Amino acid sequence: MDRSQKRKISDGELPVKKRACRSTERLPVSFASRTELQRSISAGSDRGKGLPDHGLLGSDNRAMGLSKRRVHRVVARLADDGSGESAQLEALTELCEMLSFVMEDAIERFPLEELVPSLLKLNANGRNPEIMLLAIRALTYLLDARPSSAAAIARHGGITVLCGKLLAIEYLDVAEKCHQALEKISRGYPVACLKAGAVNAVLTYIDFFPSNIQRVAVITVTNMCKELSPDYSSIIMEAVPSLCTLLQYENKELVETVSTCLAWVAYSVRYSPILTDELCKHGVLEKSLELIDNDSHRSISSITFSSLVGLLTRLASHSQLAVRILFELSISRTLRGILIGSDMSHNSAYASTEDVQNNQVWEALKLTNQLIPEKKKDVPVNKLIQAKEKILMDEPNFLYQFAMEFLPASIQVVNSGANDYVCYGCISIIRRIAHYSTPEILLDSIKDTNISSFLAGLLSRKDIHLLISTLEIVEILMQKLPGVFLSSFIKEGVFYAIDMLLVQDKCIESVPHSDEKIAVSVVSRCMCFAFTPSSVPPSQLKTCKLGKDAIHNLGGKIKASYYLGHGAANSDMSCSKTLQHLRTLCRVLDDSMDTHSDDVGNLHEVKFSTQILDEVMRELSQGESLSTFEFVESGIARSLAHYLCNGKFLLGIHDSGLSDHILAVQKRFQIFASICLSKPSQNRDDTILACLLKNLQDVLSSLDNFPVVRSQQLKPRKSYTDIPCSSPTMNPCLKVSFVRDNKDSNLLDFDNVLSIDIASSLVDAVEAYLWPKVSAMNRHQSEAVDYHISKLNLRASRLHHDSEGSSTEAYMNISYETYISNSLEVIRSQEEQLLPVKTSSKLTTDTEVAQGRITTVSPCMVNTKPRLTFSLRGKQLDRSKTLYQAVLEDQVSPGFDMIVGSKFWNQTYEFTYRIAEEDKANKNNMLDLVSQSNIFLNRLGFSFLKLPFFPTKLQAEMLSNIDRMNTSYDILFMLKILEGLNQFSMELSVNDRIQEFAEGRIDNFDDLKVIVSPVPKVDFVSSKLTEKLEQQMRDQLVLNTGCFPSWCSQLTSACPFLFSFEARLKYFYLTAFGSLRNQNNNIRHSDRSSMSSGEWHMVTSFHSRKKFKVDRNNILECATKIMKLHAQSKGSLEVEYADEVGTGLGPTMEFYTLVSHEFQKVGLGMWREDYCAAKSSVCSDSSVLFAPCGLFPCPWSRKRSGGIKFSDVKKKFSLLGKLVAKAIKDGRTMDISFSNAFYKIMLEQELNICDIQSFDPDLGRTLLEFQALVNRKKFVESVSGERDKDPSKLYYRSMAVEDLSLDFTLPGYTDYALASESAKMVNIANLEEYVALVIDATIGSGVARQINAFKSGFNEVFPLRYLQIFTEDELEQLLCGEQDTWDFIQLVNHIKFDHGYSVSSLMATNLLEIIQEYDYDQRRAFLQFVTGAPRLAHGGLAALNPKLTVVRKHSSFDADLDLPSVMTCANYLKLPPYSSKEIMRERLLYAITEGQGSFHLS
Repeated sequence: MDRSQKRKISDGELPVKKRACRSTERLPVSFASRTELQRSISAGSDRGKGLPDHGLLGSDNRAMGLSKRRVHRVVARLADDGSGESAQLEALTELCEMLSFVMEDAIERFPLEELVPSLLKLNANGRNPEIMLLAIRALTYLLDARPSSAAAIARHGGITVLCGKLLAIEYLDVAEKCHQALEKISRGYPVACLKAGAVNAVLTYIDFFPSNIQRVAVITVTNMCKELSPDYSSIIMEAVPSLCTLLQYENKELVETVSTCLAWVAYSVRYSPILTDELCKHGVLEKSLELIDNDSHRSISSITFSSLVGLLTRLASHSQLAVRILFELSISRTLRGILIGSDMSHNSAYASTEDVQNNQVWEALKLTNQLIPEKKKDVPVNKLIQAKEKILMDEPNFLYQFAMEFLPASIQVVNSGANDYVCYGCISIIRRIAHYSTPEILLDSIKDTNISSFLAGLLSRKDIHLLISTLEIVEILMQKLPGVFLSSFIKEGVFYAIDMLLVQDKCIESVPHSDEKIAVSVVSRCMCFAFTPSSVPPSQLKTCKLGKDAIHNLGGKIKASYYLGHGAANSDMSCSKTLQHLRTLCRVLDDSMDTHSDDVGNLHEVKFSTQILDEVMRELSQGESLSTFEFVESGIARSLAHYLCNGKFLLGIHDSGLSDHILAVQKRFQIFASICLSKPSQNRDDTILACLLKNLQDVLSSLDNFPVVRSQQLKPRKSYTDIPCSSPTMNPCLKVSFVRDNKDSNLLDFDNVLSIDIASSLVDAVEAYLWPKVSAMNRHQSEAVDYHISKLNLRASRLHHDSEGSSTEAYMNISYETYISNSLEVIRSQEEQLLPVKTSSKLTTDTEVAQGRITTVSPCMVNTKPRLTFSLRGKQLDRSKTLYQAVLEDQVSPGFDMIVGSKFWNQTYEFTYRIAEEDKANKNNMLDLVSQSNIFLNRLGFSFLKLPFFPTKLQAEMLSNIDRMNTSYDILFMLKILEGLNQFSMELSVNDRIQEFAEGRIDNFDDLKVIVSPVPKVDFVSSKLTEKLEQQMRDQLVLNTGCFPSWCSQLTSACPFLFSFEARLKYFYLTAFGSLRNQNNNIRHSDRSSMSSGEWHMVTSFHSRKKFKVDRNNILECATKIMKLHAQSKGSLEVEYADEVGTGLGPTMEFYTLVSHEFQKVGLGMWREDYCAAKSSVCSDSSVLFAPCGLFPCPWSRKRSGGIKFSDVKKKFSLLGKLVAKAIKDGRTMDISFSNAFYKIMLEQELNICDIQSFDPDLGRTLLEFQALVNRKKFVESVSGERDKDPSKLYYRSMAVEDLSLDFTLPGYTDYALASESAKMVNIANLEEYVALVIDATIGSGVARQINAFKSGFNEVFPLRYLQIFTEDELEQLLCGEQDTWDFIQLVNHIKFDHGYSVSSLMATNLLEIIQEYDYDQRRAFLQFVTGAPRLAHGGLAALNPKLTVVRKHSSFDADLDLPSVMTCANYLKLPPYSSKEIMRERLLYAITEGQGSFHLS
């Protein structure tokens, strides 16, 4: 077809807006010249543009009379056939002007019956492209202003005219306007559009248009599919092939629109099996499945992804052909990928119950339920279900493949902590697979899965739907494979769990109702119809099918038929031999501890208990595989804890005999470590530690003692609280009344009902408020305190209100914060005069709570003496918990998740108070007393007390408030011990090797080197607990307030290793910096898909920035001034440079990079490497330190003299601490490499001799060898009673120590005297003293002042203790990001190409290949050029926000001569279209190396 046959003028004569359509414009969507950022979908996008404003229809209605006459005059001119083209153009321009500014009440004045025919006539018969364009534009404006005008357009044949223009497609701009007009008409008149052939018209030449117009065309088709009559279904079916083709396009928005359209097509033909099958034959299934499988490359939205899966579900629910095709396309592989990968790629696999029907896993389970039909008893089966069953029976390979891929994935999903709805869906599918499968298929599909243990764990759940489905699976398996599963069910405790269900006093009801006293709803709703395809939740329409006796009946049937019927209950099979043997061993071990725990020196007892322990551990690792049930029932966890605590587990320890107790614990721990740790020739996966860890993790996953609390109908609103002191808050508040204990007559009554902010409801904060009011001696002074506090809050509230409405720069905010800080000091001083004890540290903690910084306080943080004790329903409150947590725990139903609704907040909770009793001796003080004992230290040798986990063993308990009688406490205690053993396996192995050297079992110093293979840290992570914490952090109440259930803070504090780094990172940001409402920065490392759009809006809405202009030549000085003003500011730091126009994220990231480099320069006197950097020839730039092992503070003696002042060094460390803390708080990366030992200091861990090797390997190794020599000297003297006659035994590498010519100065630091007589030489007699002094100077007193300065600076931004949930490696990732290499697939997945480039274009391929080939320095330069920082944050490219985007740069001259440019604030790379890969490489390398150091317009 000649598309220009009617054109009267050439292209050059046309205005730009009216270009003729060319055949060369039929290009893929991604190459469209006008993108969606330039063109709007709506027809009104160009309204009023380029048109003069004559003030025709303003807000003044007095002009309406003139405009009415003017309207009729314009309409008359348009209807006059005799008027010329110029007059028509003038009339149309005037009409468009009027319509573009018309008011809603004036649109009725336009005579539609005269106007519409005229406009349509001009379109149908017009030859002038400008007239046609203006006529169509007028129609679209009319439809915008008056949607009902679509009726007049349809009545006068306008749809036919518009379709004709689309099929003729003479001019592209005219056709675009026709598309927009048709889309508006199709909303109200879809049938008329169908009859006029609009489907064919909008899709025939769709490739000629830019992507935004293509979307308009697809939306038009979608509108026609809604409420479609069966008579017109065949017309829609003709559009399906074109729509399937559009699914392959690369434009994300277009693909999403097409997906929605196809979903409506499937919905419109759902009642016609013939049309549904025809839809399948057109390739909808294949194209949709291809898009789902390639989602990682297309990056479609989560909603579109779910919509595509829903499309497959709808087709499968109405067509047996669809079911067969999906099986042939290996749908099970796709479903498995959704189940396993959704929590990582979309983070929506385990959404809350309220949102569960909107996530991908839910849609995948609905699809699976259609593929594997339900076999219902005593219910007539329809033909479609019979046809699906026939497919499964006739094609066993379909079912085999499905079972092999889906069954293990569904088990993994359930075990990882999914909510009850998802669990029920997975279990239902497993039950159906088991029903249809042959015994052979069943055995193959579960061969790599312990399904018996899985079922036993499910039987501990509380929901009746889960229990019934699990019992049905047990019944099916026993029917088909009784010989296989009878013994397995006994071993794994399946029958034991069924017995427990049957002996319960009361069976679980189908839908449990909460007690009247309970204000927290238990999450357990009917799920019988959960997967019924319906837009309305079925649970609201139908009653539960399960009766209250369902569990009792089915469980009793299984027990009678398969357990008692086989005689297992009365035989040896009721308890496995492994379990019997372990019980015996554990009993013997416990008896040994109870009998001889105080007899430390009894070698016979030690040998006997060691033999028993060894036998127990060998049984775990080398015997028959131990089931989770057997592990729990044997009591092995508690027996091991009892042994390691020297028989004091859960009993506590006392002052008397404490030294002997610690020595006994150390001895038992050394024995336990020697058994558990790997040997040089042993694989780490085969060690006893790894085996024990696996068993403990399995048990922990089977327990369900940590409920997720979800909020319901939470609407943030401003209210005033009594605690903290009459202050406004957006957080929910508890209504609390306090009642005096009847037995306490020394306190006054308190009758008021208080409103307490849940984020500030720590027991200490409540006590500080209540004590002056109930204490008889201080009652008369409380009014003065109330007056000062209320006055302060009134002034602070006014200041805060003023600051919110002001755009004043940072100094205004700082002055406000300083005022508040000073005022609080006044309040504290007045309160200290009222209270009988010192409360400064406690009040500081309360202030942090009031600022939203923390929700819990560990006991060690509160050193003040408690004045009041609170209790709820007779249970005393732990002081580390909030009142909110106490109320939640009081209303918890074990095993159930909970919903906090309006009833919870409306109820008043009654707490009882009384005077606190004297505390028992603090166990930390006992440890301090022991560590100060010279006698003890001389006996101990290696300081186990410095290992962070060792106090847990000494105190025979964890510093946690988890119920100690619960099995989970034993498991957590042993996991903590194992994690500590694994983490410090190097230190323990070195200590053992030194002891061997001392005893003469090895003589070569080189044998002191040890190589350990610790268990990977990821093996300690509990996927179930991690998912529960993730679910809790997705709750709206937690996001708004930062208030968690108590188990979250307890476990993250006591056992942080149980949670993944990502989960702990989110938890850190929520607890350290308050709720998202209070945070100044996003949770950097969280995927946005894990939060709703409202939550992210809340984050960005409360984001505040403090802008500063800095001088590149004085970065350190500027940083000092900034931190002096804003270290404590909640706002994030934003930087711009003097004489440069750039501002935002890029310059700020570069600021932290430049500051990092400043701290690594020679001559600062901060780091060890500073002494040798000038002499080193390794470093190419003499001004920068070379620290291959990382930076560590340089020792400073108090008598050291030189050009550098120590006061300046301390100031720099303080500044560094502030900057590091600010970088972490703001989510920035620093380009600085600290040593592992320095990160341990940041984690507030004590360093030991082994840590010296992390920053100075030579010195550390030499000191260890000297220490071994010292220990040998002691051993020889203790054995012989006098100095050994053979001096060569005490030689160091064949030399006497005296011949080493060492004096008492610190190695490498000639001006650092270790003793007053530094000139004296080191010999074998004083070697121990020398080693101790070197260690102290290196990691002790020599660096203590610098470290304290760093910590002091850090704590000004936020408390350093919040970092203790991380490891050293994780802290480095948090601060410095990642530097991993990138593979091609990773680059494709995380770099977006737009505005002229697509991922498949040659330019994109060349760029990705060039980036992949970069070496380490070039990759750093590229990142610095694009993002402002040479390192990526944790998560790498995937975590980059905004996403790295590459667009085409349009050059006014030869592209090969142009350079790339960037917008670092948006990670936006503008790349010219180079003619070859080599030129691109050259120009890009030049840009990233020479284009650093300034920010200007590009």
